[in-house]
Amino acid sequence: MQTERIREIIGRFDTAGTVADLRAVGNGWINDTYRVMTVSDETPDYILQRINHHVFKDVELLQRNIERVTSHIRRKLAAAGADDLDRRVLRIVPARDGRLYHFDGENYWRMTLFIAGSVTHETISAPLALLTGRAFGEFQAMLSDMEDGALGETIPDFHNIEFRLEGFREVAARDPQGRLAGVRWMVDELLARADRMCLAQRLFRAGELPKRVTHCDTKVNNILFDEQDRPLCVIDLDTTMPGFVLSDFGDFIRTAANTGAEDDPELDRVGVDMEIFRSFSKGYLESAASFLTDVERETLTFGAQMLTYMQTVRFLTDYLDGDRYYKIRHPDHNWQRSKAQFRLLQSIDAHERAMRDFIAGL
Repeated sequence: MQTERIREIIGRFDTAGTVADLRAVGNGWINDTYRVMTVSDETPDYILQRINHHVFKDVELLQRNIERVTSHIRRKLAAAGADDLDRRVLRIVPARDGRLYHFDGENYWRMTLFIAGSVTHETISAPLALLTGRAFGEFQAMLSDMEDGALGETIPDFHNIEFRLEGFREVAARDPQGRLAGVRWMVDELLARADRMCLAQRLFRAGELPKRVTHCDTKVNNILFDEQDRPLCVIDLDTTMPGFVLSDFGDFIRTAANTGAEDDPELDRVGVDMEIFRSFSKGYLESAASFLTDVERETLTFGAQMLTYMQTVRFLTDYLDGDRYYKIRHPDHNWQRSKAQFRLLQSIDAHERAMRDFIAGL
């Protein structure tokens, strides 16, 4: 996008100072996220981001969720005496018309303060997993007293396994690409596990498992750290919405505690890394134990199984449906992903007792 056009969009927001330079940043929003650098050291830099409104269809709801979450955290931090609020929680910069975004007639844009002296990590280690667990647990703890109905679902049914299974069964029945015969064994394996994997929804309907404010994308690169590797704040709040804490716990284990790659062609490399699991669990419970119910605590390991199972279902659904959702690098990529995720699920199943015992002992 032309620099002049970006500068015009920046002018729609309530910023201070004069723009000196623009720099494209990020690895998921190429050329859609910019660091806006100002001339003076006395004025802050900013982050300008184009919102993907094809994924997040209700931009008003999306931005209202983020504003409510960040405002709630800011109040908690202020009450605790924190003096670095703009480094500990994102601050939304409103548009000059008072809205939390700007629509240019084609795209939606938003702006936040840039947090100077911060870094992100793309790889995990046991010490980093401990800090990440602590940060996500603290994030949930600070939001655990938000009133019901404060947030909406930015992606409806995002972590709803019953919804995902409904789509899986429908596509398998249609078999639009004629691929079912070659993957029938895995379809049968997944359907045999389906009833148990819907445990969270049953517990919720029975009033035994609450929904809370969850992040729904608990990756290490969604934590900002300072230059001494101390966690500063949680970022990428687009999917922050009502959900089960087991989903946030489980999604980190699925993505970070895998000894192989998500699409690893060498299945012998895939398995659960128990050192990462133990470190994350310890950090998470240090900060989250204060609000978790017994049922929530007891179902954390199930969260790792359920999220890995759900991702297997999603990859295999897309493979059967002709690769309509996930980008692929070769015709069998989604099948390769399915096999790798299923192998991870088998490894988590094999370590289930050890995982449960470790959490029970914390």
